[in-house]
Amino acid sequence: MAILFAIRHGDMGDFWVFGYGSLIWRPGFAHVETRRAHLHGYRRSLCVYSFVHRGTRERPGLVLGLDHGGSCVGLAFRVPGELRDEVIAYLRERELVTSVYLERALKVRLDGGGTVEAVAYIVDRKHEQYAGALDAAHAAAVVRGAVGQSGNNEDYVFSTLKHLEALGIRDHWLEDVARGIAPS
Repeated sequence: MAILFAIRHGDMGDFWVFGYGSLIWRPGFAHVETRRAHLHGYRRSLCVYSFVHRGTRERPGLVLGLDHGGSCVGLAFRVPGELRDEVIAYLRERELVTSVYLERALKVRLDGGGTVEAVAYIVDRKHEQYAGALDAAHAAAVVRGAVGQSGNNEDYVFSTLKHLEALGIRDHWLEDVARGIAPS
């Protein structure tokens, strides 16, 4: 597993983590600051077939990934330097369970000014779980009825949208997917 986020020995300064999906509503790690942030060059997308958390290999669901192109508004979490090893280990266990994500350090622009480098997990387009750019109707059909170890896929989509809405973040494509999975 190639990891490009270099942890420099002796570097105990604070660092940032970029969340765009479930990390927004369930980060699971200690942090001392949360800021709305913009990542350019990647977009939030239900582009990862889930064989574990929101589906199975026999009946995959879809989870979010950062895919190339566009931009994404999410949250940046500032983590104290003394928690670096613990938080990176937690994130790797959570995000790299099937190696469909690649760990990167990417520049994000914080609301209110400033740019920071943040740990982010982007989709590996060469991985078997990469679903590609699905239209909203196809994504909704995959999500509908899928269940994995972390629960049903519909709840994942609805929870993500609820938390994005609470932050004033619009994701029109994800909203279209949600309309496609909502009961008629």
